[in-house]
Amino acid sequence: MCVGVFACSPTGVRICRLRELSCLICSWHFGLRNISSGYLGSIIARAFMQTHNPQENFHKVLIVGNGGREYALGLHLKQDSRIQELFFTPGNAGTAMLGTNLTLPHNQDIVEFCQSSSITWVIIGGESALVNGLSDDLRAQGIKVFGPSRAAAELEGSKAFMKDFVAMRNIPTARYIQTSDPKVAKDFASTLDLPVVIKASGLCAGKGVIIAESYKQAQETIDSMLSGKEFGKAGECVVVEEFLSGYELSVFGLCDGNNFTLLPPCQDHKQLYDNDKGPNTGGMGAYTPSPLCDKTLLDKIATKIFAPTLAGMRERGTPFSGVLFAGIMVVNNEPYLLEFNVRFGDPECEVLLPLLQTPLLDICQAIESKQIAKLPIQFRDGYCVGVVLASHNYPFGSSISHPISITPFDSKLGHICYAGVSQESTTSQLLASGGRVALAIGVASTLALAKDNAYTIAKAINFDGKLLRTDIANKALKV
Repeated sequence: MCVGVFACSPTGVRICRLRELSCLICSWHFGLRNISSGYLGSIIARAFMQTHNPQENFHKVLIVGNGGREYALGLHLKQDSRIQELFFTPGNAGTAMLGTNLTLPHNQDIVEFCQSSSITWVIIGGESALVNGLSDDLRAQGIKVFGPSRAAAELEGSKAFMKDFVAMRNIPTARYIQTSDPKVAKDFASTLDLPVVIKASGLCAGKGVIIAESYKQAQETIDSMLSGKEFGKAGECVVVEEFLSGYELSVFGLCDGNNFTLLPPCQDHKQLYDNDKGPNTGGMGAYTPSPLCDKTLLDKIATKIFAPTLAGMRERGTPFSGVLFAGIMVVNNEPYLLEFNVRFGDPECEVLLPLLQTPLLDICQAIESKQIAKLPIQFRDGYCVGVVLASHNYPFGSSISHPISITPFDSKLGHICYAGVSQESTTSQLLASGGRVALAIGVASTLALAKDNAYTIAKAINFDGKLLRTDIANKALKV
């Protein structure tokens, strides 16, 4: 049942639709354990403030990016009655169903649009815009933004910087060297046991890591990267490091420069094919929460990785504000840092947000006011599994666009997040336009059922050349 509160404003009487409030009251009344009385109280207080300060509680939000992550962010925000308008730049054919897509190619274009359109918040999805200083340009004009500064974004923008930074602060990570000298890189690689990990230092859309199974392959990879053939300028410096054997986790921290709150751990699936075979990709699927990470391990990740990172960034005058992703390798129950991302991961974002109860807008405001430690972050009980559907040439090259057909499915199973999709200009037919096309998102009370739901939805999505892994979440289900 939805309730309405009538409020009087200078422009007349309007109705505040408090669906969230009514649902939470019902949940609390019937004793659902995932709704705390404190959280309910915060929602009631916010609802009261909405009725008394109506001009302060309508927001226009711009989301920067064009993938499944940005679609998921928009879908989550769309459920917040305080969001008046949603904009995306550049967006995709899926985000066009949630809001308005815009072509704003340069930072100054985005700043000018925000100023002329009274944008309340800008949420930056991808790493490139952050490394290129978009958040700095927006903040310089008094525009609120969710995302770190250009200087703080170096944690992802330069793997060489990141490795040196964590080594100086004794944060556990693999033994490494960073260099632009081929001989130095090859000499160090020869001292490591096989396989050897070689990373391009710059941004490579999640595909700049090669695991060399032989010293010959390691030498060829080093030459290819440093020559610019493999990744251009991003490969002008390489990180060569030892291979850590264990299992991976994705852990996200909401950070306000001083404090942080960790989100439920996820597990991504980077390799293209089942059983972790094939080349690295941007991610072929994910699930959350992971039973592979208990409270003891999560506490170690907090104290050994996140706490010293935030302290170190603050000490060097570049405090980190936004969401920080730590790619973790767990070896003998000890966490080692593989990489940092300075934004929500993709596809992890798509599986975290369906379970997130706390409005993203509240999180943005808590980070902006440096109050994240005081905001209770609530998640629904249950599990979420996301299966990526990619074009047949992914990640090797572009693909020809193909029409997408979707067989109706029960919405209780989950939903679709759209990524590499476009629209045919004359017929408005949805097209798979390359790369990672969409994600089938399954939600359920158990991980096994959430996986089944995700694959049921995946079967309902069809286009020529559809590529997907069939083993998402299998590692956790074997525990």
